[in-house]
Amino acid sequence: MPAELGKLARLRSINVSMNSLEGVIPSTLGNCSNLEIIQVHNNKLRGNIPSNLAQCRKLKKICLGNNFLTGGIPPTLGNLTNLIELRVWQNRLSGFIPATIGKLQMLQWFDIFSNFILGEIPHSLYNISTMVAFDLGSNQLEGTLPFDMCSAFSNLERLHLYNNQFKGQIPPSISNCSALKQIELDTNNFSGIIPFTIGFLENLQFLAIGSGNKLEAKSPSDWMFLDALGNCTYLQGLYLNHNQLQGVLPKSIANLSESLTGLRLSGNPISGRIPPNLGKLTNLETLRLDNMLLDGTIPEEIGNLFQLKLLTLSENMISGRVPLNFSNLTLVEQLSLSNNALEGSIPLELSNMKDLQMLYLSNNKFTGKIPKEIMNLPLLIYLDLSNNYLTDILPPEIGILNNVQSIWLSNNKLNGEIPNKIDGCQILQTLYLDGNMFQGVIPSTMGNMRGLQDLDLSKNFFSGQVPEFMGKLNLLHLNISFNNFEGELPKEGVFINISGIDIRGNSKLCGGVAEFHLTQCMSISKVPKRRHHSLVKLIVIVCFVIFPIGLTIGLYFLVTCYSRKRHIRVLNPKLMHTDRPSKIEFMQVSYHDLVRATNNFSSENLVGRGTFGAVYKADMSFEHVTTVAVKVLNLEKNGASKRFLSECEALRNVRHRNLIKVLSSCSSIDQHGNDFKALVFEFMSNGNLAEWLHPNAESFIDLSIRTLNLVQRLSIAIDVATALEYLHYNGPNPIVNCDIKPSNVLLDDTMTAHLGDFGLARFLVPNDTVPSQSLTSTCGIRGSIGYIPPEYGMGGRPSMEGDVYSYGILLLEMFTGVSPTDEKLRDGVSLLEHIKMAFPESVLNIVDTRMFSGPYVEANTYASENVFNCLFSVIQCGLLCSNQLPKERISIRDAAKQLNTARKKLLSAEIAQEQGTNSGPRTTSSS
Repeated sequence: MPAELGKLARLRSINVSMNSLEGVIPSTLGNCSNLEIIQVHNNKLRGNIPSNLAQCRKLKKICLGNNFLTGGIPPTLGNLTNLIELRVWQNRLSGFIPATIGKLQMLQWFDIFSNFILGEIPHSLYNISTMVAFDLGSNQLEGTLPFDMCSAFSNLERLHLYNNQFKGQIPPSISNCSALKQIELDTNNFSGIIPFTIGFLENLQFLAIGSGNKLEAKSPSDWMFLDALGNCTYLQGLYLNHNQLQGVLPKSIANLSESLTGLRLSGNPISGRIPPNLGKLTNLETLRLDNMLLDGTIPEEIGNLFQLKLLTLSENMISGRVPLNFSNLTLVEQLSLSNNALEGSIPLELSNMKDLQMLYLSNNKFTGKIPKEIMNLPLLIYLDLSNNYLTDILPPEIGILNNVQSIWLSNNKLNGEIPNKIDGCQILQTLYLDGNMFQGVIPSTMGNMRGLQDLDLSKNFFSGQVPEFMGKLNLLHLNISFNNFEGELPKEGVFINISGIDIRGNSKLCGGVAEFHLTQCMSISKVPKRRHHSLVKLIVIVCFVIFPIGLTIGLYFLVTCYSRKRHIRVLNPKLMHTDRPSKIEFMQVSYHDLVRATNNFSSENLVGRGTFGAVYKADMSFEHVTTVAVKVLNLEKNGASKRFLSECEALRNVRHRNLIKVLSSCSSIDQHGNDFKALVFEFMSNGNLAEWLHPNAESFIDLSIRTLNLVQRLSIAIDVATALEYLHYNGPNPIVNCDIKPSNVLLDDTMTAHLGDFGLARFLVPNDTVPSQSLTSTCGIRGSIGYIPPEYGMGGRPSMEGDVYSYGILLLEMFTGVSPTDEKLRDGVSLLEHIKMAFPESVLNIVDTRMFSGPYVEANTYASENVFNCLFSVIQCGLLCSNQLPKERISIRDAAKQLNTARKKLLSAEIAQEQGTNSGPRTTSSS
């Protein structure tokens, strides 16, 4: 925005919204004394809100939302006594709400949601009788709501305080805000009972007070609010999920408004049966009763809810059969009945749900065949029938599901062969058939399934060769363990990524890459029997001729090598002696090559500097890359040479897509005659994780770009867990990293994470009997402050459990944005203590709100139940990893599984969000 705008003395209105303007809001606008309207929302503006806008005394409307503005709300704006709208939503504003805003007695819209505003709401704001919309959601506000908050708010229609840190009771006097249409108080720390006076709000359309509050209903009288809500004839949405409401659901729930479209009670310890009279709420589109204590059967009356789009009854104790009249629910897009005790066959009538996209029936007691009719659901994306008692074959009609992305049929009693027509599932990404009784060979038609990424055929009776075409698929994970496969294993694609494949329990497999340690395939079996004896004779003759010559040559080289070894200085006998073959040798580069490639190690090429050395960007060609990273060791630092040897020894024995790849090494003398040691790595264009979690303006001009959203953080966490799982379980001997922290997690151009820095890594040899005391005396405490397991500080030896602890701290830091050494942790409170005090009820109050952007978690829906469940699972995983006692920590394999499950559920829920099945009235503000 040009500063020259300030010269337009007669300017009355500016509207440049919905563009891509950058820069700052010019302070010269304060010279426009006739200005009444400023609308610059939905741009890319930065900087502070100019305080001298207060000079524009005629201003009625300020709309600055959805930019990158920083700083605070200027107190001087309180002098704009004609102001009707002050809307600065979705910026990066901080500080407190100025008390001077209470002077704006004509203010109708005060909209500051999705910022970083702190403190309590000034009491003066509750005296603005003209207020219509009071939207303070998604900040860091705290305190209680005053008992008399509605004494002056007679015109208030929207009260949005969601996702803050408010506590205490919801004041019964809220009924005095008689014009209220929307109340959103979810994701706070409100407690006590829900006041029945809330039912006096006759205009109420939407009530959301769930997701992390602690509202109670312990006795029937505490449910009086539900009776009272029957008076709210315009009520469309009632979200009470994830509170502490208990007891039996009152029958009065059927008296709610006929206009009700959304009802969420999930996550409460409500028991008893589902009230049959729920069937009277015939306009319901969303009904969520999952994760409760419900039992009994599903009432047939639910089949009368013809408008339902989302029905979730999962994670209860519901038994019996699925009502046949579910065939009436033709608009359902998501049906989840998983984790119950449902029985009988899967109803054919589900095939009437032509809009169905997600069908979850796992972990029940369903029997019989998989109905071929449900294969005619044209929009089905996710199908989960796992962990039941289903029998017979997989219907060939499965190939009709041309929109399906994930199919889970694990742990049933299915048999027969995989249908040839399965290749009709062209965009299928995940296929789990494990734990069944399938047999036969893998059909050749699966070679056409180019979208397949995750395939589990384990624990079946498949036989024959593993087809070569499987190495050409885009598989990331393949499990064919515990079958009857035989013959040569392919050597491309997923078959060279040993962390992504499981082949155990197939004793007749041979060949493959060396890391599998399979027997070599015997080509002699291909020789015809009539030539077999001639071949044996030839081999015997050749051996008699070659053996003496070979023996002579061998003795010569043995003597020569022994002589040479006497003149070689052994750098570290303990590291050099190992019973593992060195699988990977590094190509050496010279010191002068590195000098040229880094422009004599110039500061322009310096990427980063640490305790044990510096990293430079270099122009060199290795394995189809032209830019590399050169890590130069600071040999003046005590232990640097040992780190160099440790890193060489660890990294030359491993290869994994989530581990940093070493391309070369250099051990030489520099231009001054001093020892010089360096390693050449892949160059990671997106730096390290620490730079993304804790960016600073000195390093990055555009801090907004340096932000990771929820899905990116989850994927990076899974990448690191996968790398550790490989190190711990998939080598000849386990390797522990001993220094897991954000700066050692590097990100490539696709934001895939690579675990680096193995300077403290250690092999765990099975028969190693070195006392822990001697270990610590030679190595010191391994790791970085804040991430070191407590047992290391007491002389414990490096272990997989120690790595898991460090990973847990890393995981918690990634999702809270708080490092274990952060100054925010006052009064000696540790990061773990800080999180445990808030978990689980207030998990959304401690997470890093910067991650609520991008796909799956749009800023205006990040307080949704799907995101809450995901974050609950992630934080829980971090706490399980970082238990004080090593034996109480989960394994990295279990951690990776839990995070993968969390990501799968989040991404599955995104489809429903796109279709609007989970949406409430909360929308991005606009003019």
